[in-house]
Amino acid sequence: MAYVARWIDQSERSRFNTFLAGHKKGHVLQSWEWGEIKNHTEWEPWRLVVEEDGEIVAAVSILERKIPVVGIPIFYASRGPVLDLEDTALFDFVLAEIRKLAKKRGAIFLKVDPDVPSLEKELEQFLVSRGFRSAETGKGFEGVQPKYVFRLDISPAEDELLANMQQKTRYNIRLAQKKGVVIRRGTREDLPEFYRVLKETTERDQFLVRAYSYFEDLYDSLVPAGLGELFIGEFEGKIIAGTLAFVIGNKAWYIYGASSNSHRNVMPNYLIQWEMIRWAKSLDCTLYDFRGVPGHLTEDNPLYGLYRFKKGFNGEYTEFIGEWDLVYRPLIYSLWNHLEPIYSDVVKGVIGKMRQRRRG
Repeated sequence: MAYVARWIDQSERSRFNTFLAGHKKGHVLQSWEWGEIKNHTEWEPWRLVVEEDGEIVAAVSILERKIPVVGIPIFYASRGPVLDLEDTALFDFVLAEIRKLAKKRGAIFLKVDPDVPSLEKELEQFLVSRGFRSAETGKGFEGVQPKYVFRLDISPAEDELLANMQQKTRYNIRLAQKKGVVIRRGTREDLPEFYRVLKETTERDQFLVRAYSYFEDLYDSLVPAGLGELFIGEFEGKIIAGTLAFVIGNKAWYIYGASSNSHRNVMPNYLIQWEMIRWAKSLDCTLYDFRGVPGHLTEDNPLYGLYRFKKGFNGEYTEFIGEWDLVYRPLIYSLWNHLEPIYSDVVKGVIGKMRQRRRG
């Protein structure tokens, strides 16, 4: 049976998402809503479906962004494409369709970062055979999407999940409950307080945070669509913690976490993770992804505490195959590879100086 490819519009939004939700490689970062969120941040989404006998067998959301100054586009399929990755004929067909769009748009390259563990060498071998180049930066934690994560199988009963956690993690969950920490689903009205606590977190731990409008977009696009949830942690009537989770099909992801500088001793972060896991189970999810952790696991790593916290829930430490680029315009790609790190360092330097002035 021949494949039929179509670039689709808003009218097939629901059908597109339904396919993703039911596919073992479906990912929320391939959802229609994610493309709309990124459309507010200088990315233009394109959605492709491939059908066989009228049924979708593959789908991909491509994000296009123009390089600053020169205005030449790049393509990015965040955690895509979604298809049977062992079906090389289908994969080739999808790549050929993307290449047609790339030629039309003048794209330099296509970046992919599949949700595939590094131990599964078959996909890596396939990508190399099709001309993909490894785009690893050597920094592990700093890719477009995390290369290293903790992932927890949450199909067992709650008692078994708790029993499998490290003793200190179980203790801190129960301590938060005993101290009176309350975890509830957040509303749109909670966003300002969530962002306030998130700003406290970023200033304390010294990392960047997006503008408040971005979190408005996340909430408004994902939560009403059933693809996200805001969680709020309260102690003595005051919001002291918050998290944002994504979900599609049988998979859930912990995306953003915030904790106040006050009342950290009542351990709200442990209880809020547990309640998120329970929420994911209530939606019949079987996988809970804690997202990024550092790839170099020495105790002097500034992010080792994050690793230790997530490890306590007994998730599986997973390394993905990383980022791969399929180059369409080699000369410009080579120039991009030389200039992009310089551009990034300049931007980080400017942001660092601005932060120092604010602290001063």
